[in-house]
Amino acid sequence: MPESMTSDQLAARTSRALDAAVAAGRALGLTVTDAAVLHDVFSVVVHLAPSPVVVRVPTVLPPYADPDSQTARQRVELDVVGWLAEQGHPVVPPSPLVPREPVRRDGFSMTFWQYVEQARDVEPDFVRNAGLVADLHAALREYPGELPFLSAAEPRFVTEGLAALEARPDLIEPADLDRARREWKVLEPLVSSRAAFEAAFPGIDFQPIHGDAPAVNIVASSDGPLYSDFELVTLGPVEWDMAALGPECEAAYDSAARRRGLRRLDEGVLRLVNAVGMSRAVACLALVPQLPLLAEALKPAVEQWRTMPFAGGLGD
Repeated sequence: MPESMTSDQLAARTSRALDAAVAAGRALGLTVTDAAVLHDVFSVVVHLAPSPVVVRVPTVLPPYADPDSQTARQRVELDVVGWLAEQGHPVVPPSPLVPREPVRRDGFSMTFWQYVEQARDVEPDFVRNAGLVADLHAALREYPGELPFLSAAEPRFVTEGLAALEARPDLIEPADLDRARREWKVLEPLVSSRAAFEAAFPGIDFQPIHGDAPAVNIVASSDGPLYSDFELVTLGPVEWDMAALGPECEAAYDSAARRRGLRRLDEGVLRLVNAVGMSRAVACLALVPQLPLLAEALKPAVEQWRTMPFAGGLGD
């Protein structure tokens, strides 16, 4: 595993992504004179001011993520979010000023979104947002396109990430890595195979889901809350979207789901998705060389994981 990127290298990556976003926007006919980076973590998010367009440029990726796979996933995201917007659901929509297609530029694959003025000084209310997730699930049930089963679990990412961590005992203790790999042997089949999941949890239905903590990815805009960041949209159990949010959020979701005529969350499936979420968090340590801040950011999750039952109580 390579050493962590230096601050100069990180700044250069951000600069390359910003330049690529600006060049791509101008090539599409947008006026860009005051581009600004809004966020820079796993993606560099650029406002192409004065145009009301935001570009999301993924920069922190697993080694196997090539431009073709990125573009394919981005097309699915744009299709799902575009469909939701057309149905009148509150989402941050793809930009109407450019074609609804991913754009490749200078080694990056990027997507273009409508700029949304965010409400200032609004603290995120995850309990309230959890209720809004039920509304999103009700909307997504009608999506007519096909989606892969639980691609958001990214089993290859976890498997390869845990393998890569063997070379970095500075990031994870050998005993912790051993536990993580043993847990993953239990969990991986259940999220890699629809048949295996159905055998373990009979009667649990699947539907299109957000895939990446939608209660956290709700934008407080001047026009109200908007769903955003559907990069991991997938087919799966609704519990996946509620992983790691805790009992209060689960209760808020169940209350809203009941009003919507949707089923309540299943406790067994919640144990599974919470355990898989922890496996993903541990595997994310393999991204520290690309994003050094993860070393500290993931410590609370790893400490919590150590206190949890092995594989969510699903086996040893």
